[in-house]
Amino acid sequence: MAGGTTTSGDGTRIAYERRGDGPPLVLVSGALSTAAGEAPLAELLAPHFTTYTYDRRGRGRSGDSGRYAVGREIEDLAAVIGTTADGAAAVHGTSCGGALALEAAAAGLPITGLSVYEPPYGTDPAGRGAFAERAGRLARLLADGRRGDALALFLSETPPAELAGLRASPRWAALEAVAHTLPYDHAVLGTGLVPAARLAAVTTRVLVVDGGASPRWLRDSARAVARALPHARHSSLTGQTHTVAPQALAPSLTAFFRNG
Repeated sequence: MAGGTTTSGDGTRIAYERRGDGPPLVLVSGALSTAAGEAPLAELLAPHFTTYTYDRRGRGRSGDSGRYAVGREIEDLAAVIGTTADGAAAVHGTSCGGALALEAAAAGLPITGLSVYEPPYGTDPAGRGAFAERAGRLARLLADGRRGDALALFLSETPPAELAGLRASPRWAALEAVAHTLPYDHAVLGTGLVPAARLAAVTTRVLVVDGGASPRWLRDSARAVARALPHARHSSLTGQTHTVAPQALAPSLTAFFRNG
């Protein structure tokens, strides 16, 4: 494994790690996750690809500059892709990282192929108000320095006993350290609904994957994303949830990026 940094368009330093040998494949993490969280999947893919994991801005070893904008995160991904030998790469995004990867593809980044796992868009227009209200509450809690309460709100669908155990574990402090980036992921999701018009601009081929044991709304979202994309196919991993096991996901990504 080799580490490095690159500079984004606004001067922000973005830290990344490179593994393996083969065609380049960049992994984009979801909310509250860092490059370390993508490492197990990257290791499984490394026999077939040169994998790149990176800390999204405001996380881990990466910096953060100025007022947040989704366009800046797209520039961050562009900077990582720019470190590859050909200046182009395949991309995989998990959860909100999938939504960011889709936005980057729609913006015209040199993405040779794209896969996403359960980008958490909604499909019911009636949910737009609740999405916006929650985004506002998160922003207010974080502005008041209440990172723990912001995390609890973000994780409100977690079973109470599981959430209590998480709060009592050492992992909670690590989550609090990146809680200030939660509004970034809400911004990436836009209105919270599948951005069908935006997705129509994606010209690369896309694999959209969901977990067969995930909540129905996430599986419906994955299918809606696949329908909105011009060159996409949908796949479901039996027994998997939103917290997908890397060993379950890696074979699907390997087959897609190697064979189309």
